[in-house]
Amino acid sequence: MNTSRLPESIDEVLEKLADQRYIGDRPLATSIYLALRLSKPLFIEGEAGVGKTEAAKVMADVLGARLIRLQCYEGIDVAHAVYEWNYPRQLLHIRLLNETADRAAAEREIFSPEFLLRRPLLDAIDNTDEIPPVLLIDEIDRSDEEFEAFLLELLSDFQVSIPELGTISAKQPPFVVLTSNRTREVHDALKRRCLYHWIDYPAIEKEIAIVRARAPEAAEQLAREVTAMVHALREMELYKVPGVAETLDWARSLAALGATRLDSSLVDATLGAALKYQEDLERARTAVPELVERAERAG
Repeated sequence: MNTSRLPESIDEVLEKLADQRYIGDRPLATSIYLALRLSKPLFIEGEAGVGKTEAAKVMADVLGARLIRLQCYEGIDVAHAVYEWNYPRQLLHIRLLNETADRAAAEREIFSPEFLLRRPLLDAIDNTDEIPPVLLIDEIDRSDEEFEAFLLELLSDFQVSIPELGTISAKQPPFVVLTSNRTREVHDALKRRCLYHWIDYPAIEKEIAIVRARAPEAAEQLAREVTAMVHALREMELYKVPGVAETLDWARSLAALGATRLDSSLVDATLGAALKYQEDLERARTAVPELVERAERAG
């Protein structure tokens, strides 16, 4: 494995995160540093929109490595995560070979690597990159326990068995990041394979810094007031409170409208950048004047 680009210290990780406009903290930088140095998977858990996926993307940028992303969902299986055969191409090839005398040779030929569709997990394991790729297994909590068990085995030995081709083992294992929104508990056995880090909603000053770094088009006062407004919304009884991603979307939306400060009419018109459910919008709109006043005081 090429380790020449690995950060030499936790401080260097923090610097490189900042270079990528990712405002991290020392605990996260420590987790990333250890995951890279020990070649252990990093399991990042937290509410939606707090920067879990972005952390993996920034890791790849810091290393100059390729990012391979597997988006999990209910019912995901090996065919979508690891590999499947290109059946239309195989059938076409069979038709072309229909007159051949050596049917056994033809059958072996259609199960050769050129007919294999490589999905993210196989792509990450069978990599020939100069720098090992970063494999992002995103929202693992959306998959089922059967897929978790498969991942547990995969992360143990970084190899995949394909009946027609044999076992493919990683010459250089990828760096692995798993994320979870904690919609359900992920099995302890999978977590034990990983270093664990929890990302919470950031404190207000840190979130202001994130907005200033990621949405520089927003004026400083606007960034402060939008962030204060989002923090006030998080205190309300909402179906889905806004994450940092929504704070950024809202700040960018207001900046695009030429706003430099908040006012009730602007907030009412753009609240959909932060809240995604009708019930939440209705509840928040009844409190807009009070929320704007609080945001102005905090800003």
